[in-house]
Amino acid sequence: MMSKVCFGEVIRDVKIKVDRTNNPYDYYVAGDHMDTEELRILRCGIFSEPPEPGPAFIRVFKKGQILYGSRRTYLKKVAVADFDGITANTTFVLETKDNHVFLQDLLPFLMYSESFTKFSINNSKGSTNPYILFSDLAKYEFELPPLSEQRKLADLLWAANSARESYKKVIFATDELVKSRFVEMFGDPVTNPMGWDVKPFPEFASIDATMTTDYEKYADFPHIGIDSIESETGTLRGYRTVKQDGVKSGKYIFTPDHIIYSKIRPNLNKVAMPTFEGLCSADAYPVRNNANNCNKVYLAYILRSSLFMRYILPLSNRTNMPKVNRDQIGGFVMPLPPLPLQNEFADFVRQADKSKFIALKQKGLASLLYNMIKGGYSYVL
Repeated sequence: MMSKVCFGEVIRDVKIKVDRTNNPYDYYVAGDHMDTEELRILRCGIFSEPPEPGPAFIRVFKKGQILYGSRRTYLKKVAVADFDGITANTTFVLETKDNHVFLQDLLPFLMYSESFTKFSINNSKGSTNPYILFSDLAKYEFELPPLSEQRKLADLLWAANSARESYKKVIFATDELVKSRFVEMFGDPVTNPMGWDVKPFPEFASIDATMTTDYEKYADFPHIGIDSIESETGTLRGYRTVKQDGVKSGKYIFTPDHIIYSKIRPNLNKVAMPTFEGLCSADAYPVRNNANNCNKVYLAYILRSSLFMRYILPLSNRTNMPKVNRDQIGGFVMPLPPLPLQNEFADFVRQADKSKFIALKQKGLASLLYNMIKGGYSYVL
């Protein structure tokens, strides 16, 4: 027999605090370390390496607990910790109160559900950077089936998630192939063994910072915040429209001709190549390549490379919120091979993207199965 419960009746928000400057943990997790609808924590900060986390990083989490980003909850940042560490006080550390009443294994999937996400969005406070309090989240009601049914559901959902993970590995392998091809064609950009001419930023690109506050004109256009750009890959996900985000401050206009580069926390390496028009956060720069000597794909690859990271990271010296400016980016220099060779690499990337598209399609089918399982148990999720 099912019973109706409130989230706060079966889930606790664990609030164990620690002094971030003197703590026994090696790792910390920021909101940017968590990806949309990704159960695993794929990256984290290390206390022995820069940048140092800000003063908000005081909350302890333990292996097996659930981390939940309480800001911009439409991004669905829910992850299962597989190590101990600390996180910011804007990230909830959650666990079930009694595993014999509500399974911990089922908790992250409940939090991925549309009804849970809709509730969290509707009960969030603030417009520019909406957030939810645990006291409000605790009021979310859902049907709780018997423990045996919970176990069946959890097993099915974890199996479907494993299928999605398998296709992610194929996509990762394709990305590694592209990296190998780049080195084969151009060599390591740091050492430049092929002796390509080294050119300054203004010769091969420019920052096209055209800002607008015309939110009526762009109301239905995508709004790309920093959180919507996946680290390393530049994949865009979890974004909404300008109107949905209630944008109030000036934003930059971008088109498919631009690269979106996040100037905030450059260590997260957020470089996106949009295929559509929209507005992006003022914490990013729309970068346009010089089509006469530089291919957009080649430039985006360089901006994600160790060459650019080695150059830009020492310049982002603010402790709490590392940031770089236009002049600093404009001081970058890089090897610039002949344009036909860059174009050849871009063609290779396009072919690789076709393979990735097939893997993404299969991953999508696995995700469909995943959602069908959730739908079949709609009284829970």
